[in-house]
Amino acid sequence: MDAINDFLVSANNIVNWPMFFMLIGGGLFLVFYSKFLPYRYFGHAIAITAGKYDDKNAKGDVSSFQALSAAVAATVGLGNISGVAIAIHYGGPGVVFWIWMTALIGMGIKFYSCSLSVMFRGTDSEGHLQGGPMYYITKGLGERARPLAVFFAICGLFGFLGVFTANQFTETFMSVIEPSSTIYEMSELNWKWTIGIALAIITSLVIFGGLSKIAKVASAIVPFMVAVYLIAVVVVMTLNASQIIPSLKMIITEAWNFKTMVAGGFWGLVMIGIKRAMFSNEAGLGSAPMYHGQSKTDNPIKEGLVAMLGPFIDTILVCTFTAVVIILSGAYLEDANGIVMTLSAFEKTLFGYGDDLLMIIVTAFALSTLFTYSYYGVKSLSFLTNAKIGKLYNVYFVITIVFAAVASVELVTHLIDLSYALMVIPNMIAVLLLAPKVNQAAKEYFKNLKNG
Repeated sequence: MDAINDFLVSANNIVNWPMFFMLIGGGLFLVFYSKFLPYRYFGHAIAITAGKYDDKNAKGDVSSFQALSAAVAATVGLGNISGVAIAIHYGGPGVVFWIWMTALIGMGIKFYSCSLSVMFRGTDSEGHLQGGPMYYITKGLGERARPLAVFFAICGLFGFLGVFTANQFTETFMSVIEPSSTIYEMSELNWKWTIGIALAIITSLVIFGGLSKIAKVASAIVPFMVAVYLIAVVVVMTLNASQIIPSLKMIITEAWNFKTMVAGGFWGLVMIGIKRAMFSNEAGLGSAPMYHGQSKTDNPIKEGLVAMLGPFIDTILVCTFTAVVIILSGAYLEDANGIVMTLSAFEKTLFGYGDDLLMIIVTAFALSTLFTYSYYGVKSLSFLTNAKIGKLYNVYFVITIVFAAVASVELVTHLIDLSYALMVIPNMIAVLLLAPKVNQAAKEYFKNLKNG
């Protein structure tokens, strides 16, 4: 395990900078190239999501709201609860500022990439409508760009595993429940194996049902779990209102701490923020376009506007609330990492029962993430082979859940970070090259909206 972890660390160090330039450099270009369009039409995006502009006769498998719910289910999860804690553990409170900046840029990236997912839809070997990076690469850029699509899909076979979620859920269970080694004479390791197997079984019951079942479950769970989590956070912040401003001030001042002790200095701090933001909202990664490409809409711009709400909900709101609770509780000063730090923060601020409440919330987050994430991998394998073989990804996905339960948080984090960084490169190349087509479609859409 140590040898694998060392290899992943070395590989991450190599691909970090190409990923940085494609995600941040490319993202900034898109923000200015769009003339800040996603932000100017934020209210219109909410109206579309609410169903005001739905077309019942449009092609697709799920509604825009269901697509957003499924995409948010895959992003609003343990990446927001434990991912933020991991970022603060390695980079301090200032890292949250760079998470914000990446999320704002990510809104622009999501607008373009998810517009493309509807603009260039294809069909799989069974004739079902499909969307996502593999399709806008091959249909938008042409067959000569197929190697980019193949590379993306291969990396997706690893990046779309639910290993981080399974690992952090197991850590949550072990920290809160604290099963004694005398219970059924089981050791801590055996408890982890048991949790992993249980997660795998529950996940199997949903993911083998296909996209429509995943979307229905996600759209039912996501609004509820986000609401419960936000209520818990609001209660904590209300009880500690005097500490909110100092916590936010610390985030901003520490973001520019050039003497930070984090590995890599100031740029190391920025890089941690970028990677955790990408893990949180997946902007630039190319995963969300796979869901949004299935939406019942014939207008790519409408779907792009819906999709760009994801980073705002996921990172600007949820991640910020998590970070403030961790900072005002003082949990960030402890020698804890991942979900353990967040559990400590909630326990301290909610009368000693916050960790129990978080356990319930984390369960919902973890299951919804596992339900939705497998679909990305199925689409990746289907593209590389065919739709029939692609479904076998679910078997591989379920097996890795069990092993992730007993792995270290460092190992699973480094594996996902590397896979994500590699996926960003081909996806952003395609998005940047196809951006003019989105701008042209947007011009026509808003012209018709104004006249209609």
